Amino acid sequence: MRKNQKTEAIIWISPAKRTRSPLNRTSVTISNQKIPGKEKILEVRRIIQPYAHHTPVLTCITLDTLSGSHLFFKCENFQKGGAFKFRGASHAVMTLPETIASRGVATHSSGNHAQALALAARMRGIEARIVMPENAPKNKIDAVESYGGIIRFCNPTLADREATLQKVINECGAVEIHPYNDYRIIAGQATASAELVEEIKGLDCIVAPVGGGGLLSGSILGVRHFSPRTRVYGAEPEKANDAWQSFRQKRLIPADKPQTIADGLRTSLGSLTFPIIRDGATDILTTTEEGITGAMLLIWEHMKVVVEPSAAVPLAAILEHQEVFAGKRTGVILSGGNADLFRLPWLEQHPGVH
Repeated sequence: MRKNQKTEAIIWISPAKRTRSPLNRTSVTISNQKIPGKEKILEVRRIIQPYAHHTPVLTCITLDTLSGSHLFFKCENFQKGGAFKFRGASHAVMTLPETIASRGVATHSSGNHAQALALAARMRGIEARIVMPENAPKNKIDAVESYGGIIRFCNPTLADREATLQKVINECGAVEIHPYNDYRIIAGQATASAELVEEIKGLDCIVAPVGGGGLLSGSILGVRHFSPRTRVYGAEPEKANDAWQSFRQKRLIPADKPQTIADGLRTSLGSLTFPIIRDGATDILTTTEEGITGAMLLIWEHMKVVVEPSAAVPLAAILEHQEVFAGKRTGVILSGGNADLFRLPWLEQHPGVH
């Protein structure tokens, strides 16, 4: 962290279980938990400005024609670490007091948050310990290791991820930086939509993918405070539709064995992200696996940019629900570009194609 940069007096920590470490270090406590407001989001933008990219907004006439909407793509695939996750991770890491940061940080993640946290920790000169499921994409594992992250593998279930993370924290005393259920993370992700509505005036709506809900809840807050007339939609795979179910039933429903190619969206909503989404989203729209693959291919082919399957879900939802977006000025958040180039979905579906 730069010497002249002030750290926050208040630390926002996700409400996970905390135990005193065997090293007899003092546990971190929760203080002043509250939904980030306008001034907080502005403050976060100032904090992460030296570290995170202000990503570009691209357009594509071909995709406008196919969708019947005027689309503006916020390219978080160009963000450091290859995904929007770096916004929240850098905010959380750079605002830790030195006494806490010296213990290192830890998280569980299948990929993008893991990469973001490892990179942010390297920038600050502290350790990052990452619990990753054993079936995490190899390209994301390699990226975490390249950023200096110390990986502990676990079974690909949420219960085992959380249990393994708790073991890691007990062993080394690191502070948890949750992938999404943390107001520091949500505030960081809100800066993406805040930048988008600042640059592109008069957006009718924004579509963001939803997994754990950090990006979608952050998008809702960014729009609420900087473009209140803009509506926000979540986009989700049909085969991982816990947010769609939760939104309609007005209660938190966990994901049940999601089997989607959008590996970044296989997580369940959190206790902090769900209320923001429940009260602030216009709707959650789902899309098929074929639609995700098709949208990803369209972006690669016509926009000439690399996105991963999760980032293609918003475009897939727009194409499958064109009546919702017809004639609208629509912001689309391309959440990440960390695609496994050796396991592209259209090549796996058609192995003879090269």
